[in-house]
Amino acid sequence: MANERPATLGALKAAGVRVLPVREEMRNNLIARIRSGEDRFPGIVGYEETVLPQLENAILSGQDIILLGERGQAKSRIIRALTSLLDEWTPIIEGCEIPEDPFNPMTPAAQAIVAEKGDQTPIEWMHRSERYGEKLATPDITIADLIGEIDPIKVAEGRYLSDELTIHYGLIPHTNRGIFAINELPDLQERIQVGLLNVMEERDVQIRGHKVRLPLDVLVVATANPEDYTNRGRIITPLKDRYGSQIRTHYPRTIEHEIAIMEAETTGLVGGEFPVVVPEFMKQIIAEISRLARRSPDISQRSGVSVRASVANYEALIANAMRRAIRLGDSVVVPRISDLPFIIPALQGKVEFETVEEGKDEQILDRLIQGAIVATFNRVMGDADTEAVVESFRSGRHVEVGEVMRAGEYQRLLKEIDGLAPLVGEITRDERPEVQASAIEFILEGLHLNKRLNKDKSTGQALYRG
Repeated sequence: MANERPATLGALKAAGVRVLPVREEMRNNLIARIRSGEDRFPGIVGYEETVLPQLENAILSGQDIILLGERGQAKSRIIRALTSLLDEWTPIIEGCEIPEDPFNPMTPAAQAIVAEKGDQTPIEWMHRSERYGEKLATPDITIADLIGEIDPIKVAEGRYLSDELTIHYGLIPHTNRGIFAINELPDLQERIQVGLLNVMEERDVQIRGHKVRLPLDVLVVATANPEDYTNRGRIITPLKDRYGSQIRTHYPRTIEHEIAIMEAETTGLVGGEFPVVVPEFMKQIIAEISRLARRSPDISQRSGVSVRASVANYEALIANAMRRAIRLGDSVVVPRISDLPFIIPALQGKVEFETVEEGKDEQILDRLIQGAIVATFNRVMGDADTEAVVESFRSGRHVEVGEVMRAGEYQRLLKEIDGLAPLVGEITRDERPEVQASAIEFILEGLHLNKRLNKDKSTGQALYRG
């Protein structure tokens, strides 16, 4: 309990509390997690064999870290997860501008408090969630923002400019005893990057003529996008040299990882009070769209295709299925193939196109969706016998489906089309009409894209024929 923690420096000494440097503290906690088999970085998916081992090595080595990767590769999430390796609570001197180790005060203000009050120096306890600072690098950031500046109010109160107590410290000193992150480091002006050199190495900082010796106890981490090196800026070589580990991130390497992230990141607003069932093949299609986009020559690979694209597409897919369920009175929300065109507005905002021809972008996205359906159909259906269904259409049968059709209307197709019911049974054992309607659309579209059925399209509807 908070009220049981030592409240003075003397009580802290009597309790035998040790204050370790941040790097040593994180290292010890990581070692304990490795020994116990506990998940070291909860919520980070797909990096178990690549990024996370490198990250653990950097922490065990006590190194500052830079994460290099395209947008949407969980760089910021990884950095924020580092706080879980800090002790839950740490003691600091009460009433100081920046967090101070009670046993080793470094600013004149903190030293004066300890000198005056001795063992009665008041102690407060800081939670690990407060020991994290983050700044998005922008061209307007100044040295004053990051390191500090003369406080004109203190000067107006009668202090001399030469008095170190006139200094107002910046973001990095305010994160003492913690972790400071700079996102998109190359966007920081080079002259500002120079100001970080001593902070990371010698710990000497220059503030308007003051040479202040600040032995800051802070782990400095940063993120950068490889595109930024040639597009907007670069990391100066001396600063890059001071980062002990440069770790390269990547997009999910398996479709299972992409799906796991989609499901974890989808907003709670999707579905709401409506029961939602998303068939596995629909999840795979959404994941496959992003995976194909990352290889498409029509999509800018310099900008990348974020996992946020998969999440946004997944949310848009469910939203359209929910809209239909509300309108038609379906008891459960189940996305279908005919819902996929409605993800295009979400996807358009998540990718950059190599071509700028008018109207070309929707054609590109439509091809990506079709490619994802084909890849998923061939993977899911495997060697399933579809010949009976194809033969049924060759006899002159045609079938109309669409996103506005009630799920119950699909049930008659299971009886009328030879071989359809067994194929649906191979895909899902869920006998609810909404789920089976989704499976039927998947089978028909897969056969069409594999050139086994013809298809005529109109707004919101599709006619399949032999």
